[in-house]
Amino acid sequence: MLIGVVGKANVGKSTFFKAATLAEVEIANYPFATIKPNHGTGYVKVACADKFFNVQCNPRFGFCINHNRFVPCDVLDVAGLVPGAHEGKGMGNQFLDDLRPADVLIHVVDIGGTTNERGEPVEPGSYDPANDIKFLEEELDYWYLGVIKKGWDKFAREVQQTHKEVHKAIGKQLSGLGVNEDMVEKVLRDLGIAGQVTEWGEDQLFKLAQELRRITKPMIIACNKIDVAGAAENFARCENDFPDHMLIACSAESELALREAAKHGLIEYVSGEGDFVIKEPSKLNDAQTKALEFIRENILKKYGSTGVQNILDKSVFGILKYISIFPGGINKLADQDGNVLPDCFLLPPNSTALDFAYRLHSDFGDNFIRAIDVKTKRTVGKEHLLKEGDVVEIIADK
Repeated sequence: MLIGVVGKANVGKSTFFKAATLAEVEIANYPFATIKPNHGTGYVKVACADKFFNVQCNPRFGFCINHNRFVPCDVLDVAGLVPGAHEGKGMGNQFLDDLRPADVLIHVVDIGGTTNERGEPVEPGSYDPANDIKFLEEELDYWYLGVIKKGWDKFAREVQQTHKEVHKAIGKQLSGLGVNEDMVEKVLRDLGIAGQVTEWGEDQLFKLAQELRRITKPMIIACNKIDVAGAAENFARCENDFPDHMLIACSAESELALREAAKHGLIEYVSGEGDFVIKEPSKLNDAQTKALEFIRENILKKYGSTGVQNILDKSVFGILKYISIFPGGINKLADQDGNVLPDCFLLPPNSTALDFAYRLHSDFGDNFIRAIDVKTKRTVGKEHLLKEGDVVEIIADK
């Protein structure tokens, strides 16, 4: 599972990426500071199963704070997008190719309107951020259309002459974008696209591209720079104008400042929380103290958090609807090294006990006998649907 951080140039994408991962990336106030994609590890927050058993876990990957388990996930920050990217403008071709493996997109928007359509600095509030929400989706839609139309005439004739099932043929052609035949079949049915494939027009192909993009590249809008003058009003307006979109106010710069301060032992701070504790005020200079108080008053108290952690969590659990599952034994929660509940896995919705067995190891799946819901001590079969926070023991033949 891969989260793609996208947006036009100079809106704070790389700052968001660094705030989410603490990876070392270039952050600059000019377009295309990011040329090659930055790959890092972010963390989504879930309620740790250790609280249910009144124990303290010892994660092998990620970490746990006050029974909040931070589970690692892959995050990719790609080159900035400009209008006409699907035609190769700016870093368009590279940007779109880098996006192919992403399962969900975080679209970072400068909600303060401090950058124009090319990512160049302008007077705050002089540019409408709603334009960015529209144009990025249009670029992706036209990108998908371009992939569909490449060799379309030949493809359509072959499908018609060989009497192939259209949805299967298109699903195979677009598999590189994460499309499968079931998706295509449903979209064709929902859109009412039928008849000879050779007779489908531009309008039908665009609608097909648009719907497949929405399914395979779902998006959450990170409304960044929420502390800029006029940003709150822009955010409220965009929420009203885009009721079908998930918009979350955020300040990537504030999150990065808090995480760096916590990293250096100046404050106690848990990502996603609405406050922090200054450990030793005497170690802070006046500028640092004022900066932290600004974040507390203008970000945390107003919005409940910096928004960065919330956006990561909503991407994985709200949009993709993944669930967190812990492997464990009914008689022993620790591994052979004594680590309690050392692992936590993120699984797609409707995952079964057998799916989880295969996620642990192919041998467990191939030799599956049964599973045990450790919290309820109930034996379940391979078709048992798992739910958020389950602790599962897999019994397999050796």
